[in-house]
Amino acid sequence: MNGPLSQLATLTTARTQRISSYDRAGGNSDSVPIEPGETVTIAEIAGAGVIRHIWFTIAHKDPMYRRNMVLRIYWDGNEQPSVACPVGDFFGQGWGEEYNFISLPLCASPQAGKALNCYFPMPFAKGARIEIENESSGRCDAFYYYVDYETMPALADDLGRFHAGWRRSLHLPAQGVENEWAALYSFVEPNLTDAHNHPILSTRGRGHYVGVNYYVESPSPMWYGEGDDMWFIDGETWPPSLHGTGTEDYFNTAWCPRELYQHPYFGYGRINTGQTGWLGRTHVYRFHLEDPIRFAKSLRGSIEIGHANCVMADIVTVAYWYQQPCVAAPALPPAAQRQNMPGIGALEIHRWREAFRYLHGMKAVWGNEKLPPKTQKELHRRVAKKPLTTAATRQVAAREQAAQQKMLNRRAAKKR
Repeated sequence: MNGPLSQLATLTTARTQRISSYDRAGGNSDSVPIEPGETVTIAEIAGAGVIRHIWFTIAHKDPMYRRNMVLRIYWDGNEQPSVACPVGDFFGQGWGEEYNFISLPLCASPQAGKALNCYFPMPFAKGARIEIENESSGRCDAFYYYVDYETMPALADDLGRFHAGWRRSLHLPAQGVENEWAALYSFVEPNLTDAHNHPILSTRGRGHYVGVNYYVESPSPMWYGEGDDMWFIDGETWPPSLHGTGTEDYFNTAWCPRELYQHPYFGYGRINTGQTGWLGRTHVYRFHLEDPIRFAKSLRGSIEIGHANCVMADIVTVAYWYQQPCVAAPALPPAAQRQNMPGIGALEIHRWREAFRYLHGMKAVWGNEKLPPKTQKELHRRVAKKPLTTAATRQVAAREQAAQQKMLNRRAAKKR
């Protein structure tokens, strides 16, 4: 067994050390300020070792400081960071917000999620460097931190380096129409490609993927989570080795939940309390601590946003993985491109109603009516012009369906 406590009794020759922001003069000024546009190195470690724990708390007047301050981590003298992520999103805090969040490797703890903790082990053989950049227009008045780590004479050759990558998609419907749950017309389009998915991770090397924080802001009350996760290992073609059945299924939940639930490995860290349907912001997470997705040459992982990518949403993910050799984390867009989308409220929904009345010729409509037949036909025509299958993928799908039916080996109940 390789559980979280299985090695706790093992004695080693490693030496435990810490770098923190404590006041070296013996006073109580236990933090460092960071000016606008300034980058500071909060930890630089020589030799071989493993970072065991990181803790931050920050005093900053910018309400979006958690999206505007950036964490970067470098391993083994590399010039490119293997971790590059807004501070809040890395620790499980979306949209620059502060809220309590619990998982085994990451948490945001009281007061009100202001204490940020990471327990991912982070090995290095030839040094480590941790930097913080303040991309806010305002001064960070106080940045408090601990970096707890162990040093040792040498590191085992089979230890991967920790990586974390931030990705954002302002996701548009792949076929130009948001026909989730056949809400607009009865036909549901098939999808046999990952070309329009939100990318979670794409990397080359040898390693394993260990989890994701997934932040979705939906501009519609419609369920955003019919989309399937897809994981292509070592350059394989369609279908991937791992293909899911829905977003909530990938996150180990079911039936379109809107409940706070925080398991050590998966859950809902934030839900759209007070909103209609699934309108607004939801944070879900999953960590593959017992079931990492392993790859020898490459991994490409992504997720549909709605079935066949038919839903618009603002999606941010932070993927966490280990691999050799080190690679650069995805480059971050400028801070101005990391800001939140405008909220959708009563006024905006009222405008939707007026547009709906217009489609019905300004008749008296309650709002439960279907779209006019002419509109349904036009939307279906648009979708038909952008198929998400090819002759080749349809042939593969037919073979997969036949293999599935053979495996199911359906049998009637035996008569007694």
